[in-house]
Amino acid sequence: MKLTTLALAAAAALSVASSAYAAKPEAPKGVKNIVLVHGAFADGSGWQRVYNRLTKDGYKVSIVQQPTITFADDVAFTKRVIARQDGPVVLVGHSYGGAVISEAGTDPKVERLVYIAAFAPEAGESVLSLTANPAPGAPVPPIVPPKDGFLRLDPAKFAASFAADLPKEDAEFMAASQVPWGLEAAGGKVTVPAWKSKPSWYLVANDDRMIPPPVQQTMAKRAGATVVEAPGSHAIYVSRPDVVAKIIEQAANAKK
Repeated sequence: MKLTTLALAAAAALSVASSAYAAKPEAPKGVKNIVLVHGAFADGSGWQRVYNRLTKDGYKVSIVQQPTITFADDVAFTKRVIARQDGPVVLVGHSYGGAVISEAGTDPKVERLVYIAAFAPEAGESVLSLTANPAPGAPVPPIVPPKDGFLRLDPAKFAASFAADLPKEDAEFMAASQVPWGLEAAGGKVTVPAWKSKPSWYLVANDDRMIPPPVQQTMAKRAGATVVEAPGSHAIYVSRPDVVAKIIEQAANAKK
């Protein structure tokens, strides 16, 4: 009886181990290192659902938790994360994070860029300069006048402008936990845009009320990016993680 019990236990353990091994995802054939850069008024936790999907598919995913106080520091934070990678990198930015990856993306390890409803500045441009003259009729983000050198969104209007397609409680939490955005970060100018020398992809959020979709299209076209459009708010990286993960994987697996 004891031998039979031991044999059954051993067989069960082997079965569990075999199942775990079979469930392990295959290593990606393209670029395996993904670095995600968040935008203004948010932090890196918003990438969690995208992170879960990419890691499930075998990618090594790192998230930059930049302070969004000065542009130079945010670029430096991003480059430190890039430096830790063990090979080529797909660098991804949302919103203001697009300006950050445009500057940090000249790093030799970065092979591809992905913009998620993001700014893609030209040399000498900043987010502030790109938003200084909004198009007639375009929605105006509910940015509260700066205090102590920082910007924030009106919490009462946050959901409608930033996260209209999220559940009410999620949008309210994002509004309550928003990170103040430094004027020095918003006004930081890109020197040499990485999209001029690296292939790029751009996901246009068709229901965005922070960066109007036509503005996204214009920047994507100027960057020569491969463009994908999808319904979604400015928080599309939270509300539609499958769509976001898919375009990142397209970039990672694209032929050189």
